[in-house]
Amino acid sequence: MHIAMVGSGYVGLVSGACLADFGHNVVCVDSDQKKVESLKAGKMPIYEPGLAELVANNVRHNRLSFTTDLVGSVGKADAVFIAVGTPSRRGDGHADLTYVYQAARDIAAGLDGFTVVVTKSTVPVGTGDEVERVIREARPDADFAVVSNPEFLREGAAIDDFKRPDRIVIGIEDPRAETVMREVYRPLYLNRAPFVFTSRRTSELTKYAANAFLATKITFINEVADLCEKVGANVQDVARGIGLDNRIGGKFLHAGPGYGGSCFPKDTQALIKTAQDYDAPIRIVETVSAVNDQRKRAMARKVFAAFGGSARGKTIALLGLTFKPNTDDMRDSPAIAVVTALQDGGAKVHAYDPEGMEQAKLVLDGLTYFNDPYSCCAGADALVIVTEWDEFRALDLTRVKSLLTSPVMIDLRNIYDPAEMARRGFAYSDVGRGGKLAV
Repeated sequence: MHIAMVGSGYVGLVSGACLADFGHNVVCVDSDQKKVESLKAGKMPIYEPGLAELVANNVRHNRLSFTTDLVGSVGKADAVFIAVGTPSRRGDGHADLTYVYQAARDIAAGLDGFTVVVTKSTVPVGTGDEVERVIREARPDADFAVVSNPEFLREGAAIDDFKRPDRIVIGIEDPRAETVMREVYRPLYLNRAPFVFTSRRTSELTKYAANAFLATKITFINEVADLCEKVGANVQDVARGIGLDNRIGGKFLHAGPGYGGSCFPKDTQALIKTAQDYDAPIRIVETVSAVNDQRKRAMARKVFAAFGGSARGKTIALLGLTFKPNTDDMRDSPAIAVVTALQDGGAKVHAYDPEGMEQAKLVLDGLTYFNDPYSCCAGADALVIVTEWDEFRALDLTRVKSLLTSPVMIDLRNIYDPAEMARRGFAYSDVGRGGKLAV
């Protein structure tokens, strides 16, 4: 099949490369000439494990290409995917659909023969109706169908998620579109991936509902962790005890500094606003969002507590800046709030992240960056682990202790064992497991 992917950001680039790897002919379209030239030169605009190799392989086999020519690409396509950004709109939290509707207008100009227009971007309920209206208004003669096909990609594991999905949700209003979409994803039949065909609005809501539910699980276990600290319980054991119940499941029950990234914060806000607009408020999700925002900054108080309530004049070594491992994404990362709170409290922050430091420099000021965990720790008064990169899981603790001016570790991801850290002479604080030693 011939597929045009409008937008070559995270979702568009991963989706386009994977569809090309299935054997389709895919052209990724982007209005940014510099990005297109970089992609043609093999330079990825994002960090995602395995993506550079996947792109290079499919470019080499002439299945994947990059261009700024949207109209020409659409005219040859059986399916056109809209994979542009839908950030939170400033001021009100609604999803900003400017790029989606502009893409629809641009697509309209290039339509030639029956074409399926697929919204891959995360969009509020009813967006597909408006996309159809925009295209129909611009091209009354066009033969097309608008489909909702939300992505469920985890940053850091996106390629595997695309190729081995838990499910493929497709919202259609025109039965002809089902035939095209089944052909697009035909290679996944071998993996017996479940196809969920729904109405278009149901598909759009499914994406938001899924992210809001996962965000709720994270926030729930974080609040349980706070209770564990008060009553002397261990949140990891609690999570295992409830997670083994098949009705609950163990995923997303890891206590920490709160969720971030490109999806959960903006998608929960968009769902909240949509529900309010339809006079059907979702109070649980409203609370989840509020609690998560408060939690990130509250994590800095664990650092202050280690020094008797104030870290003024202290130097803090911070490991991990991105919102999760295996990505360079800093959007709504807990590290932003933690760093800001530490700086507001008069502390100086040293920082290291395997992939996220260039992106961090765009959103954080006043940090001193280092090239490895140990140089970051040298001369610092405490070590804070914010993101659980694999290379932080087996640090040379003897070396770390010798580099710090005081043996203080605040482990916001519960990587290390409190008893072992105490045996090694660390003043160790974690999240919900009882590690809360003061210097």
